[in-house]
Amino acid sequence: MNRTAMACVFSVCCIVIPAQLVSQTPASLSDAWNQELAAEFLDARAAWWRIWPLAKRDHDTSCASCHSTVPYALARSTLRLTLGETGPSVAEAELLGDTVKRVNLWNEIDPYYPDQRVGLPKTSESRGVESILNALVLSSRDAYVGQLSNETRQAFANMWKLQFTRGDLEGGWAWLYFDLAPWESEDAAYFGAAMAAVAVGIAPENYANATEIEKQLESLREYLLQDYADRSAFDKAMLLWASAELSGLLTEAQTSSIVDEILSLQNRDGGWGLALLDSWGEGEDGYIAASDSDGYATGLIAFALQKAGVSPRQAKLDRAIEWLVRNQNPINGNWPASSLNKERDPTTERGLLMSDAATAFAVLALKQAEASYK
Repeated sequence: MNRTAMACVFSVCCIVIPAQLVSQTPASLSDAWNQELAAEFLDARAAWWRIWPLAKRDHDTSCASCHSTVPYALARSTLRLTLGETGPSVAEAELLGDTVKRVNLWNEIDPYYPDQRVGLPKTSESRGVESILNALVLSSRDAYVGQLSNETRQAFANMWKLQFTRGDLEGGWAWLYFDLAPWESEDAAYFGAAMAAVAVGIAPENYANATEIEKQLESLREYLLQDYADRSAFDKAMLLWASAELSGLLTEAQTSSIVDEILSLQNRDGGWGLALLDSWGEGEDGYIAASDSDGYATGLIAFALQKAGVSPRQAKLDRAIEWLVRNQNPINGNWPASSLNKERDPTTERGLLMSDAATAFAVLALKQAEASYK
């Protein structure tokens, strides 16, 4: 998105909300943003993704994506109570159905990107990615109902079978690389491992303490902690979230250090810019993403900080919550974000892909803040 387009989006989105409205009570925060409109945007985008030709996969399924379907699966259920819903939306149900189907057909269904069509080593990369995302989507669903299903256990079994047991990536997984930041870039395997830790940590019925996965979990913890201090702020935000869900990762002092580092990167307007959370490098044709605050970085960090124990009333985090409230688009309910890889028209379906992640994590951060105020 160029700066002119970004300015147009922000001119529509920015509605001044008094700070006291955001930080007083859960009711006032709940009323400060349009939850129904956010749900409508998320549902529409999930429905579009499932029928988009480029997302179609074997056995009439669609691929899970780090920018759209997985954030959607994590965030959408948090809106049900407020909206008076008794179960998953149609788009949620379709996503869950695809996920269950792919887990049950794991040994016969084609990977997202077969070697025969895309080249080595895309089959192994696809399987590594999908095994984690399937487990995360189904674990999130089961956490909502409080019971670990058979298909989720199978998804975890698929995931653990693909965990590396030796070499530099021991404890991690193969991950798709298409030179696309942030989720399919050179270091994105760390992001994937953090998501695996979240999936295990949120699983109900005390799955994280199951004796049969002790060795695998210890290897995962070692992978995540190895040289973590030298990792990017983006990776550290993911580690912060993972540590909040899975015990035995960060100490209190390590958590505090990461929190301080991330807070120091906050923009003056209260948000964070994804472009500043890592050295992503140039995109297509020398494209360099703007460092302006965006919904994905701000939502992810505000959510991770709260998960790590930072109160939404803490001054800097309160400003981040204010930023999220101010920057919801009042017309379609989404939050702004732009590609790190190329300039895209934010009004197109592809141009909204980053906004899918931004909207889901903005919802997660705001709903977490509401819960924290209670």
